[in-house]
Amino acid sequence: MSLSRVLMVILMLGLVAACGNKDKKLRRIPKTGDGPDEFTIIPGKPLQAPESYSALPTPTPGGSNLTDQNPLADSAAALGGNAAALATAGIPATDAGLVRHASRYGVTPGIRQTLSNEDAQVRRRHGRVNIFNIGPVDDYTNAYKRQWLDGDAEFRRLRRAGITVPSAPPEE
Repeated sequence: MSLSRVLMVILMLGLVAACGNKDKKLRRIPKTGDGPDEFTIIPGKPLQAPESYSALPTPTPGGSNLTDQNPLADSAAALGGNAAALATAGIPATDAGLVRHASRYGVTPGIRQTLSNEDAQVRRRHGRVNIFNIGPVDDYTNAYKRQWLDGDAEFRRLRRAGITVPSAPPEE
């Protein structure tokens, strides 16, 4: 077999192999060691017999449990605060003005699903192009680098427009 045919076969095998991974992960964080991640394991509270079995809450599959640890609520109660204030449903009344101001131009329903679809498209498009990287490369940074905001350029643009930037140092 001639050298050109061997190179053509290797190239075709490489192209076929590159098309195999549909859901490319952009972050490559290796797991070191062979044991569990001890920071994700939180022991439950001890089991106790209830005063009345009819007073027990209805089970919520995938939800919280009476024996689940809640470090924030436990610390708030230990410091004399109201632990129930941490378990607010919806938007707290103190943040209503902020939410009203942020949504003054309208709110896009289903924005999480839209962003998830757009992210999948970026990862899919980046996954097809980035098959020849050798060595440790942060694919997430490469995929989203064009969408980064340049804080210094924005600062200079605002200064040229005469807008006061309170967190910036005074002009020299």
